[in-house]
Amino acid sequence: MTMPPGLRRFVLTAHVTSSVGWLGAVACFLALAVVGLTSQDPQTVRAVYLVMEPAAWYVLVPLAFASLLTGLVQSLGTTWGLFRHYWVVFKLVINLFANLVLLIYMETFRVMAGVAADPNADLGMVRNSSPVLHAALALVLLLVATALALYKPRGMTPHGQRKQHEQWQRARQRAKQPVQRTASQSSR
Repeated sequence: MTMPPGLRRFVLTAHVTSSVGWLGAVACFLALAVVGLTSQDPQTVRAVYLVMEPAAWYVLVPLAFASLLTGLVQSLGTTWGLFRHYWVVFKLVINLFANLVLLIYMETFRVMAGVAADPNADLGMVRNSSPVLHAALALVLLLVATALALYKPRGMTPHGQRKQHEQWQRARQRAKQPVQRTASQSSR
């Protein structure tokens, strides 16, 4: 079932907004992670790691799940379908993988914030290169998903090919059926 045009545009707008917001939030996290790793100011380093956990819970996680949810609604409510085209399947896999890694990584954010909050912890223990690596990889994955959405490379899944074949068969059957004339049309 396809969505009416107004609803489709609304869901598309919500999906693009949450996806671009997620991409921007990951870019900001990458910048924060670089600052935390390279700054010579101990207060700045500690502040970076203290702010990552709440920012992730209030920004990254909601945007990631909004992107997943709106993407599912968008694919199920349009002719693209969820499993018809490889590019849609790849975007779904990227989104699910990124969401899963983010949720697992939330524990790391909690631990890093705990170490940063300890004034007795050595600055070397506070610094962590893991957020730089994770944010950079997340940024690459989200850029790949964006490119897939924009370029929509050709290629249908076997499921999509079957669905397309079924649609062609139904259309051919309708075209072969004789036109039914009503009584008013036949008296002319």
